[in-house]
Amino acid sequence: MFFYCDKYYLILLRCSIIVYTLYLISRKATVVVFSFRGKLVKNIRRVKKNSEHKNYSHAENYGIMFVENLEREFYRSIKNDRCLLLVNFDVDAICACRILQQLFKNDNIIYTLVPVQGIQDMVHAFEENCEEIKNVILINCGGTLDLVELLQPAESVIFYILDSHRPYDLCNVYSEDQVRILGKLDEDDEIPQYNDVFRDDSSDEDEADEESESGESGRKRRRLNEEDIIKRAERRQWSENRATILFNYTQYSYYGKSSSMLVFEMAWHMSKDNLDIVWWAIVGTTEQAILGKVESRLSVLDEGSLQGHVSRLTHKQGGEVDKQQQHSTVRITYDKDLLLVLYRHWTVEASLRHSIPTAVSLRLWSIRGEQRLKELLAEMGLPLAQSKQRFSAMDLALRQEFKQMIEKLAGKYKVNTVIGTSFILQYGYKFKYCASDIVYAMLALMESSSKEKLPQRCFLDALDCLSRTKKDILESGIEKAKFMLNSIFKTAQNILQMKQIRSAGSFLYVIISEGAADNYVFAHPYPLVMLAQFILKAYVDSSKNRRALEWPLVASSTCNAEKGTCLMVGIPPVCEDQPRSLFGRAFEQAARNTNCYIDADYFDTTIIRLKIDERSKFLDALAALLA
Repeated sequence: MFFYCDKYYLILLRCSIIVYTLYLISRKATVVVFSFRGKLVKNIRRVKKNSEHKNYSHAENYGIMFVENLEREFYRSIKNDRCLLLVNFDVDAICACRILQQLFKNDNIIYTLVPVQGIQDMVHAFEENCEEIKNVILINCGGTLDLVELLQPAESVIFYILDSHRPYDLCNVYSEDQVRILGKLDEDDEIPQYNDVFRDDSSDEDEADEESESGESGRKRRRLNEEDIIKRAERRQWSENRATILFNYTQYSYYGKSSSMLVFEMAWHMSKDNLDIVWWAIVGTTEQAILGKVESRLSVLDEGSLQGHVSRLTHKQGGEVDKQQQHSTVRITYDKDLLLVLYRHWTVEASLRHSIPTAVSLRLWSIRGEQRLKELLAEMGLPLAQSKQRFSAMDLALRQEFKQMIEKLAGKYKVNTVIGTSFILQYGYKFKYCASDIVYAMLALMESSSKEKLPQRCFLDALDCLSRTKKDILESGIEKAKFMLNSIFKTAQNILQMKQIRSAGSFLYVIISEGAADNYVFAHPYPLVMLAQFILKAYVDSSKNRRALEWPLVASSTCNAEKGTCLMVGIPPVCEDQPRSLFGRAFEQAARNTNCYIDADYFDTTIIRLKIDERSKFLDALAALLA
């Protein structure tokens, strides 16, 4: 009896020593096991529990690296070294980049700018430019990827992530050495607790080594084996819980706050903002609203904040300007406006036809819809000849009364949604643009790459759209936008008339026929996304099925006929005010289930490329998965 107690006491003492030793080891290094795109990777990360970074947000004892004071912990840190800017192909990213360029110019900061269309572009850009680079700024790219694992940087390199894509990769969130996420933690970003997704497995390995080296009796080894069984069961339970937590966290892809808005707020806190900079932020946030990237509540909040900044900066510039200076003075106004695409630079008839709210409400893809459009114009008192002229060439009286004409008949024709507010930029006597005009021009320029014109040239053209000295490029972008919008309308009209929208049970899908004249337009992501949004809203409006509101849509178009590849995008249902899409994860799982190769190279996971021959099989697997 006494022998048994002494033996039990010795075992307890030995276990206590082991636990304390492991505790000391764990303070130096933690072995983190995590999943990276289906691969199990071990990565040693040092966890500094007593961090001296006072302006970083922390979760419990583990550092969640969100930099809230951008001036102190970001801008001052990069001023003395050359920076590498990796910028995604989207309007918000370009606007954020333009603001940074202006700040860098004022402070003589040296930088290298590289536009990146996808993950492979980002990897190549980093590899080619990483020499003597300590600070890498990623704008609307990289936040959803484990950057340290993907890019394998030198220990001196620090990544600053300015990305509106969500959810963030957790290895970026909990990194304390080389990754900084710029901005506050959003309320909607439900970041899992560190201990729920990362585990210290060093104790298990050390115990296994000790057990193999010890020459103890068979009874003690059996008792330790029982402890191993319990620990393995606990580890299995933890792994199952972790899988559930990670699935819930990564299930939906969505967008957060505009990157251009974040950079503008930094410039404001630094007292380096002006009307040009606030205008670029306005354009960036407008793109998010037009493409339905964020819920309307966030758009309204940003709009209100920007309105206040415009008033402040206008007052600072001075309300009264000499007539001699008026031709070069920038004025931004926020006023009631018609949300019709490019109507100041197009004809009234064309603008009404190509704006989604009016096209859907009047059902302009049908003959009856065309008749209703003519009835609307006639009841407005707008002669047909005037409606077919460019808006700027219409009679002055008709131009001045146009808004009131629409407002008067909006209720009758169910086009109330075209009445809203917008920011309008005016410089000189002649040039007047609303924010959406710039967005459509930039989108059209970005997506106009071809064999003769490289994507990087298109990116720079879109960037030049923001310059007041490059009016010719902006006008060219507006003309390209008209062509893009016309292609979207004609293709949607054909699809709706031919009833080519198919139901897969839990979602709708449409395949753009290869014979279409403007099919090459939809080899690019943004025109295809805009087409999908138009088609889905039109289908829901004209469908008698009440469930249509709850159905998402998948659209696909030929991407490269020579290589036999197609582009595929997925958009959330119309009923979702908070636009979260499940297609990112669903595409990955459907590809695994069918052994299809998909090229998920875009930073938006709801956009993929795949072989045309495998598209039908892939859609069947997607339907089975979402059933």
